[in-house]
Amino acid sequence: MKASNSMWAEKLAGKLPESLAREIDIFETEVALRKQGKIDERLFAETRLRRGIYGQRYDNGQRHNGKAVQQVAYPSGALTKGPNTMWDAPGMQRIKIPGGGLDAGQLETMADLAEEYSDGIAHVTTRQDFQLHYVHIDDTPSLMRRLAAAGITTREACGNSVRNVTACPYAGVCPDEAFDVTPYSRAMSKFLLGHPDCQNFGRKFKPAFSGCSQHACGLASMHDIGMIGVTRIENGKEKRGFETYVGGGLGAVPYQAKLFDTFVPPEELLPLTQAIARVFAARGEKKNRSRARIKFLIQDLGIEKFKELVLEERKNLPHDPRWTEFVTQAEKFQETPLRPGGKAPLLGTQAFQQWVKTNTRPQKQDGYVVVTIALPLGDITANQLRALADSARRFTKETIRTTVEQNIVLRWVSQTDLQELHKSLHAAGLADPGAGTIVDVAACPGTDTCKLGISSSRGLAAELRRRLAEKSFQLDESVQNLHIKISGCFNSCGQHHVADMGFYGVSRKMSGYAVPHFQVVLGGEWDHNGGTYGLPVIAIPSKNIPEVVTRLTDRYAANRQHAESFKDFIKRMGKVELKKMLEDLARPPADPSDRSYFSDWGDPREYSLSDMGIGECAGEVVSAVEFDLAAAERELFEAQVAWEGGQIEQAGATAYKSMLRAAKALVKIETQNITDDPKQIVGEFRARFYDTQKFFDPFAGGKFAQYLFAAQEKSDEPATQDSARYLIDEAQLFIDAAHSCYNRIGTTASV
Repeated sequence: MKASNSMWAEKLAGKLPESLAREIDIFETEVALRKQGKIDERLFAETRLRRGIYGQRYDNGQRHNGKAVQQVAYPSGALTKGPNTMWDAPGMQRIKIPGGGLDAGQLETMADLAEEYSDGIAHVTTRQDFQLHYVHIDDTPSLMRRLAAAGITTREACGNSVRNVTACPYAGVCPDEAFDVTPYSRAMSKFLLGHPDCQNFGRKFKPAFSGCSQHACGLASMHDIGMIGVTRIENGKEKRGFETYVGGGLGAVPYQAKLFDTFVPPEELLPLTQAIARVFAARGEKKNRSRARIKFLIQDLGIEKFKELVLEERKNLPHDPRWTEFVTQAEKFQETPLRPGGKAPLLGTQAFQQWVKTNTRPQKQDGYVVVTIALPLGDITANQLRALADSARRFTKETIRTTVEQNIVLRWVSQTDLQELHKSLHAAGLADPGAGTIVDVAACPGTDTCKLGISSSRGLAAELRRRLAEKSFQLDESVQNLHIKISGCFNSCGQHHVADMGFYGVSRKMSGYAVPHFQVVLGGEWDHNGGTYGLPVIAIPSKNIPEVVTRLTDRYAANRQHAESFKDFIKRMGKVELKKMLEDLARPPADPSDRSYFSDWGDPREYSLSDMGIGECAGEVVSAVEFDLAAAERELFEAQVAWEGGQIEQAGATAYKSMLRAAKALVKIETQNITDDPKQIVGEFRARFYDTQKFFDPFAGGKFAQYLFAAQEKSDEPATQDSARYLIDEAQLFIDAAHSCYNRIGTTASV
């Protein structure tokens, strides 16, 4: 049956959960009303977002061929599905997979949908979801019905809602866990889905569960609410509970979650989360989206005041029997193996042995292992999904989960079946070794499909994976288990802040042309649920990033002290030495005829030639603005060094100073009558660049300007270690935005 066939509603009648069937019917009606112009485009945009339907890059009806913008004529003409989002432009469909749990039939449904509605590829995200790209909105009701018939929903996969409840994919089989958190993550997902107290958020709300504190499988420390399984003895018996954190998040400026309670018993899990949601909905920012996450509310209130409000809300909540019913029902969950456990084979090919080393991990149940199917860039084809479903049925009781590292795992694999499973996966092209190693590079969609993408994260990730895989056997053992994570922009969808080596896309000018760059972020920690966030060091042209990885890994292997972690090695080296080691890679190519820098990885087009500044001649003129922005970056680097050395007040003051310098650089484009007075700089910047929206990012709006305004308001307050760190991150984003603004304006400042 074709993807566009309108008979799916009739064919699946009575086979869907009643609530989901009704909701899809309603959405299909809303689609029809929007096409008739009877629903406002902004309202419809939020309506579709809450059903997981995202816009996608170039859906404004334009394409850039490397030299000029080309207009695309669509059949529906000027009809939109949201501001600047054409109706016929294909988009992205996000599909919720609570805790990453799937069965074989669901994999096969995903395969059919990827083949019929998308480009034949399903993409696993860093939050255990699936995404299908190039999906037309007219097909989405049928797609949703087919998912619902397989027990999957897209509801609240996007939008200002509770997003997918993620959980450690090894929960229940990990030797280091306190207990299996799977039942509780499922109970929370079921309880919060469509809950009336979760429909009035200013932004999204992301929960996560982890069975332990030492690993990264659940990443509880970097979520809006994170639950880590713990136990204690009460009245001589072991009692389960959750160490609960709130207010974490990466995004443009990363925040570590704050400890809310050391022990929340299972019976309080759902009511406490409901109370937190109510406080967030009532007191969270609504108008300024850049400060609408719960992490900013907690920062403003302080964790103690926030906790006081939540506990008061909890006390006043009317009793809901689902608090215990959902948990009790979920606790009945139990996985069992298909075959008896056994011993791992001692022999096998070199490829098999390498795969066993990197792609299997022992379960706490003797004789069984978890097998990781490494998915380059998180992608898996329709035929591979079907082959994996066959393998899951053959070797397990369909115990499948997606991971936050964009892979898929099979649990409860008997060790005696490993060789046969490897053969089965190899035949499907799913037996790549290197899962969880430096080769297993994670990346967001970037400029491939994301509207916010600045540089090609997927293109760079593919190139790094290729180069690292070629020499994986020669890599020093200390390097093999490092983590590389790449985001196409500042928003950290690729989780670059918690990588050993993180990169996020920015734009800089070289010889008068915009050139794709990546900020190099070092000092992050993947373990301990994303325990430490890295800081930007230097922006490097995209084409030189592979050399950055080579230099850093070679230096680490050669100079590592004993069992020193990469994070500690980076800290010992310090920002000054790191920048010295990499700064030559930030320069233009020695050969002026080398055009390779002006295109991105995986993209043959020249990168944004239309951004060339008016009045500049390639390689000859450098404007005063560029000099001033470079000076702002230097001051920010000095702030980072001061923070690293414990000079907190100096770090905060210098970061603020760097923002002022960048703002002044832009103001000087329009007037030379500007002093160093902060009030005048901020006032002129506001009037000339914020009020006029010249500084606005196409998708983030005035978010980055707000960082400057907030810094000015708080400039007399003493800095703390946290506030200085946040200000450094915000200053980096403000300076990046100043570069982008200057590139867009394309005007040489007066000299």
